[in-house]
Amino acid sequence: PTSSQSFVIEKHLEEYIVKNFSNTKLGQNYHIVKQQYQTEVGRLDILAIKKDKSEYLVIELKRDLALSDVVSQITTYMGYIRKRVASSKQKVKGCIVATKIDKKLKYALSEIPDVDFYQYEINFSLKKIDINI
Repeated sequence: PTSSQSFVIEKHLEEYIVKNFSNTKLGQNYHIVKQQYQTEVGRLDILAIKKDKSEYLVIELKRDLALSDVVSQITTYMGYIRKRVASSKQKVKGCIVATKIDKKLKYALSEIPDVDFYQYEINFSLKKIDINI
């Protein structure tokens, strides 16, 4: 049987994504610039840049349920990156990663086209190995 659950600590989720970024859907189009990117408005989890350098991606991680208050958090970071890091020709997008999405957050994100939501799943299974020689 396979079970699905969340990471116990958000830092574990972050480390897993960073280590396996190239194998994720996001890693197909982006490279990580830095994890735990310190700004004057807070520390964002992961900052990535599109492979063609045309766009920055602010990635905000939630180990379990993402609530609507994450909108303020991610848009603040996106605004900072747009004003302090990106050139006038570069776009800035946001991405929230969590196991579940709150209904209020769904409504909020429906009005913010530059922020996407990705649901992560952890799958673990056991397979018995025949040890007869």
